Amino acid sequence: MAKDYNITKTTGRCAACEKEMAPGEEFVATVRPAPDDAEEEFARRDYCPGCWSDAKAEAEADPDVLGIWRSRVPRPKEKRRTFVDDEVLISFFERLEGSDEPARVQFRFVLALILMRKRLLVYDGSEPTGDGQDVWTMHVRGSDQSCQVIDPHVEEEQIHQVSRQLGEILEADL
Repeated sequence: MAKDYNITKTTGRCAACEKEMAPGEEFVATVRPAPDDAEEEFARRDYCPGCWSDAKAEAEADPDVLGIWRSRVPRPKEKRRTFVDDEVLISFFERLEGSDEPARVQFRFVLALILMRKRLLVYDGSEPTGDGQDVWTMHVRGSDQSCQVIDPHVEEEQIHQVSRQLGEILEADL
């Protein structure tokens, strides 16, 4: 059975002041773990520019914030952007490092596959662990600093679901 990564969708409102965001308006979005009593595993929060200036320092210092990116509310009938910002993906990847929570390990692995496909992450090799998993050694292109990625042996269907959900979160319409 495939693992479904539940990430809250945007509400179209600022997480701080609850003002509805208008088409064309810029905003800042964050993704972090959802509260323990929530059905979702990850929570997206969008901030209008005025509220982001107050929330920025706290969000950037919070180790639970997995990603931060800027976007704007699409105009009606505007073609959706299909480009996912590379810096956002690298940031997600780096912020998930060291987590041993299964959902985060799987999410990070799928991000590694996406980054490899985009030629931003380079596979250097792998070694088996004692518990039946493999640890991949990789590095970000242009950097000599290596990183470790656990291969949790997710099924292909899980990889497709996580990739689809990541795209939906990063490019969601408001």
